Amino acid sequence: MSHPDCRLNLRPLGTPRGVSSVAGPHGVGASPGDKKSKNKSARGKKKSVFETYMSKEDVSEGLKRGTLIQGVLRINPKKFHEAFIPSPDGDRDIFIDGVVARNRALNGDLVVVKLLPEEQWKVIKPESSDKETEGAYELDLPEELCGSHFPQQSMKGYNDSPDVIIEAQFDDSDSEDGHSNTQNVLVDGVKKLCVHDKGKEDADALVTKDESTSTSQDTRASPEKSLQRSAKVVYISEKKHSRAATGFLKLLADKNSELFRKYALFSPSDHRVPRIYVPLKDCPQDFVTRPKDYANTLFICRIVDWKEDSNFALGQLAKSLGQAGEIEPETEGILTEYGVDFSDFSSEVLDCLPQGLPWTIPPEEFSKRRDLRKDCIFTIDPSTARDLDDALSCKPLADGNFEVGVHIADVSYFVPEGSPLDKVAAERATSVYLVQKVVPMLPRLLCEELCSLHPMSDKLTFSVIWTLTPEGKILGEWFGRTIIRSCTKLSYEHAQSMIESPTERIPEEELPPISPEHTSEEVHRAVLNLHKIAKELRKQRFVDGALRLDQLKLAFTLDHETGLPQGCHIYEYRDSNKLVEEFMLLANMAVAHKTHRTFPERALLRRHPPPQTKMLNDLMEFCDQMGLPMDFSSAGALNKSLTETFGDDKYSLARKEVLTNMCSRPMQMALYFCSGVLQDQEQFRHYALNVPLYTHFTSPIRRFADVLVHRLLAAALGYRELPDMEPDTLQKQADHCNDRRMASKRVQELSTGLFFAILVKESGPLESEAMVLGVLNQAFDVLVLRYGVQKRIYCNALPLRSHHFQRVGKKPELTLVWEPEDMEQEPVRQVVTIFSLVEVVLQAETTALKYSAILKRPGTEGLLGLQHHEERADGGQLD
Repeated sequence: MSHPDCRLNLRPLGTPRGVSSVAGPHGVGASPGDKKSKNKSARGKKKSVFETYMSKEDVSEGLKRGTLIQGVLRINPKKFHEAFIPSPDGDRDIFIDGVVARNRALNGDLVVVKLLPEEQWKVIKPESSDKETEGAYELDLPEELCGSHFPQQSMKGYNDSPDVIIEAQFDDSDSEDGHSNTQNVLVDGVKKLCVHDKGKEDADALVTKDESTSTSQDTRASPEKSLQRSAKVVYISEKKHSRAATGFLKLLADKNSELFRKYALFSPSDHRVPRIYVPLKDCPQDFVTRPKDYANTLFICRIVDWKEDSNFALGQLAKSLGQAGEIEPETEGILTEYGVDFSDFSSEVLDCLPQGLPWTIPPEEFSKRRDLRKDCIFTIDPSTARDLDDALSCKPLADGNFEVGVHIADVSYFVPEGSPLDKVAAERATSVYLVQKVVPMLPRLLCEELCSLHPMSDKLTFSVIWTLTPEGKILGEWFGRTIIRSCTKLSYEHAQSMIESPTERIPEEELPPISPEHTSEEVHRAVLNLHKIAKELRKQRFVDGALRLDQLKLAFTLDHETGLPQGCHIYEYRDSNKLVEEFMLLANMAVAHKTHRTFPERALLRRHPPPQTKMLNDLMEFCDQMGLPMDFSSAGALNKSLTETFGDDKYSLARKEVLTNMCSRPMQMALYFCSGVLQDQEQFRHYALNVPLYTHFTSPIRRFADVLVHRLLAAALGYRELPDMEPDTLQKQADHCNDRRMASKRVQELSTGLFFAILVKESGPLESEAMVLGVLNQAFDVLVLRYGVQKRIYCNALPLRSHHFQRVGKKPELTLVWEPEDMEQEPVRQVVTIFSLVEVVLQAETTALKYSAILKRPGTEGLLGLQHHEERADGGQLD
């Protein structure tokens, strides 16, 4: 390779993403668009493909006047000519048709669009389903909604669980969003949310949740609804896409062109990124003579320019990653595409850390902090976790109440404001948890040693301590800097066995070491008391109107030697996870109120906007048609409907899973923001938790927002000056945290998708029951219950004699007529409609990391005793 690996991180990763990488091709030579254009002025301009961007002044004027609209661009992963931006009024998305109208903007960019004249708006045919009209969604559930903890192999992860997924637990917060979003990713490595991929094949009218919409689309009834506003991009406000892509190198098709001698064609794996011309001098030396040798080699390329007169962008090859379909090259590609800085920390950054090891707490800290080292304090984490940032304590009081403490690693003590360490943490903004490893926000010495609350060693912490009644009512609250000495490191399994055996003594050999000052009985009692209070807190939260959308979360077991996935299972979220989650939520809410009370203009909070109206209305209409008594009037009402509508037999649970999935789609992301920037306090609310104020305080080792909140809390308590940040500056940092959190979530999903695809390839074919969640005229979408993944099944891939699509009332129905296995038999008819139970087989395809789903022929080894439910599956009989 002519370029050394160091070319990979060409730009400071993470900043207004992609901005620096488009400054221009340094030393790349004339761009392909420029050929023959030396004397443009003399000969008249070469024809432009794209419009020139509007000036910044005209754009800000147009946004003020309302003639222009700004929003984040979403490109449909399955039909890359379709793109959307959200409508500011929460109505149907605005449609952007084709690459030219997109004007060189990439997925995720913040763009400014101008509406086209009404005669150019998209016509929605009454018989199509609205699926076509919504943007291709990548599910954005706030973790608080789902407790969406992803399966982590190596450490307490985003979902903080090692080889499993934890619900919202860990992050306390994390359940805050009410939902969990794990699976929708696992589709071909790109989260192509099944129903959300609008347009999937042109022929198909997708009918899932949106089925309903085709009704509201009935042109006779409401002609005005049959048009979708369409627009074109006139300006890119912020290039949030990293401008990096992984893909493959090819020779140009026309061997005789002048371009052929200078450029190769880079074809990105993500079809939402344009094809890119790269200078041959960037390519491997023998590429031109032996292009086939590189057919399966994954490269990374960065777009450096994209001229108005060229269909293709111009790029620089940054690195050869290795063979497509292998874990490490694919992982590095994912990280780079999403702008995750996974480089080693510089010596300048490492110099900010204490040098003399082992480090001990300086004596002056003891005079400034409350000494809790004698208290019975312990951590509860995944068994493999190494970055332990929260500990709990529970002391019974003489009057029957309890003193409960949440003790969080005092990371801000080790991260001086404005230092190189602070800057790199602010830039990374979050740790990124992959299936096989973690890309940490802070150097390992900090994450795993200095700050991590290991047992039997003195640690600096920031604590919230309450006096609580056994019912969880708060009688008193104290915040302050503390020093603790954890007496033991419990795993979720340890805590769970204590909860499940309240009266039995757990044998010492089944527990981790406990410091001599405390007994296993004392720890056991504390866990039981915390569990009782947590149950009351949780019950009260849901009575008060909180929502949770738990979706299936996949966890992998990996082969120690090869790192390949050996198996996977759905992670079970148990009482021990819920216990930790409740106290983390409580601490986050307490800190939100304290910092906002003290600094009404400077608090860093986390809001969760209500669901998107248009999508929610579509879903309500769908549920009405299906006869499902769902109440969408509030988060609490929705939670109640989901918990009460379904029984606990297998079929009901599967239906609940599908409906939960559908309810996740209209949900929005939870966002960090600075309280001084939003005028309307109603907008501060957290929809899923149904509380007025919320923040993140409990995970400062892995989230920079929490570090900022620690600094604010320290100022509120008089430990330090208020950080020198104007509300606007704090808002910029909040926006950056939101961007990086979103990117890290996508990366986690893609990592899970990568491992699942490899599992199918290595261990497949995999069989499972599945439930139908969307029906089109040539295909249908299923939720594969054993693995929580969504897949599309195409009729043309099945041995069918014929298939027929129709609507029964407003409900889509696909009748499959199977070719008989021997000529004597009659063909079997199978009716597929939403909520039908089917059996599917997931199998690898020849292309690296692609797997497909096919339907098992009805009647072969029946549905594990589920046939008797078929009548209730809205006509989805098996034959």
